Amino acid sequence: MGPRLEHSIGDITAEHTDAIVNAANTELLEGGGVDGAIHSAAGPALAAECRLLGGCDVGEAKVTKGYQLPSRWVIHTVGPHWRGGNDGEPDLLASCYRNSLARADEIGAQSVAFPAISTGIYGYPAQLAARIAVTAARSTDNRVGLIRFICFDQESFDAYSSALDG
Repeated sequence: MGPRLEHSIGDITAEHTDAIVNAANTELLEGGGVDGAIHSAAGPALAAECRLLGGCDVGEAKVTKGYQLPSRWVIHTVGPHWRGGNDGEPDLLASCYRNSLARADEIGAQSVAFPAISTGIYGYPAQLAARIAVTAARSTDNRVGLIRFICFDQESFDAYSSALDG
């Protein structure tokens, strides 16, 4: 039996899960979108810790404390930019979810909240990204009991609804 999967429209910075996942950039510096919101809510100590991590490659994941967030941990992962789907994007996006869940296992997180990685300014189509996210969450061997997909809009929510029903 795998983890329980849920989805909702909401603010990932308000999630009371053990860990939240940040859709980060390769430098792990404060950016826009989800990344900017997480950095803002966590406070300046998050950026200070991120600077010590030496960046992060696309598809990989690194962990910091949550600081002023309700979640104890932030798992930073770098999603791929959408380039039409023939440049390894599906495998890289799946790696984001698998590696984030592996980091969650390492820190003992029982619950994790994910944003819709790469679907904002990186341009990944919501339907394709949701299917990859759900498939990766269902097939990754880990001890996480609850995975929440936090959607920023109705389009993303609908995409996760379809993926979770499929």
